[in-house]
Amino acid sequence: MKRAEQVRVAAVGRYHGGEKAAAICRAVRRTRTWLYKWVRRSKEVGTEWFLEKSRRPRETRRTAGEIEEIVEFVRLSLYNRGDCCGAQAIRWELEAQKVSQLPSVRTIARILSRRSLTHRRTGAYEPKGKSYPAWPAAEPGDVHQADFLGPCYLKGPVRFYSFNCMDVASRRCALLPTVGHAGGLVVQAVWESWWKLGIPGILQLDNELAFFGSRRHPHGMGALIRLCLSHGVEPCFIPVREPWRNGIIERFNQTWVYDFFRRTDMAGWEALREASHAFELRWNTEHRHSGLHGKTPLQFLADRRTSLRYPPQREAPGIPLPKPKTGRYHFIRFIRSNRRLDLFGESFPMPIEAMYEYVRATVDVARQKLRVYIGDELLHVFDYPLR
Repeated sequence: MKRAEQVRVAAVGRYHGGEKAAAICRAVRRTRTWLYKWVRRSKEVGTEWFLEKSRRPRETRRTAGEIEEIVEFVRLSLYNRGDCCGAQAIRWELEAQKVSQLPSVRTIARILSRRSLTHRRTGAYEPKGKSYPAWPAAEPGDVHQADFLGPCYLKGPVRFYSFNCMDVASRRCALLPTVGHAGGLVVQAVWESWWKLGIPGILQLDNELAFFGSRRHPHGMGALIRLCLSHGVEPCFIPVREPWRNGIIERFNQTWVYDFFRRTDMAGWEALREASHAFELRWNTEHRHSGLHGKTPLQFLADRRTSLRYPPQREAPGIPLPKPKTGRYHFIRFIRSNRRLDLFGESFPMPIEAMYEYVRATVDVARQKLRVYIGDELLHVFDYPLR
């Protein structure tokens, strides 16, 4: 007899012996409801009243075998085509094929589990979409990705932004908390990140106006663009509403939120700066990356022995910055059916071969030209006077 069954028999025996229910329940650490249930069952059932009854439903409804076969066939078809093949995707495909008696998403998931069709694809991902003009980042200092995170709030209250910058090749990071993200603060944050990581060849950014300058004066070159061009850096603005093109820094931002900001107790600016520096140091010296073959960012940098450039002085230059006379900066955009290239509100017509393709638009400051490329092929040249 199992332990639980022995407890039931003893408790019911004590009850029939005249002992009070409250004392019995305290002794066996059970509720009165539990005791009265087994007392009732001892009167209604035979000698094996103390055994647990099966909790299986009296009636079970199982999906017809024909429907299960259809689900399996659709799942294998989607898998072989390289499409999404989860339960929801299968449901949509069944709707498109006008299958009668459509099973629910949960039923489809149970069918896949019963038939051992829940394994995932193996092997490297092979992109099947449009060619994207990504910048090569083989060595430290080739490409930096940067982003402003915020506004965030601490107790006090303290409102701040965090400028997060990462070297793509080595995964080294630089964290700079700031009170805002206006032109002068952007310059200071970028300058400080260069002081920590070195000056990159390409600085990849999203389309936040703090990085670009002004939609009213798109040819004016904002403070960040002027800072970059004066130090041999080429800013690149990723496509609008495609944050995954800055995937390295976007993934790091998630880590910053969940592993740092939400877990660190910070009561003011000094605590914020100290904690940011400590997290940055821990990331660069202790965090191992599979993309770096298990090395930390600083170990990878030491192994590569890359010669990095650093700013000529500790203090960031003040604004307004002088207008550069040379250099380039870039935009990557996806051309839709209207065949228009939009650069912060200014539109340029594109030829038909650019439709549904990613293009790279490069501003040549010295020649004041806008050159548009598909891959390495020059597509069109526009006059682009800089003011």
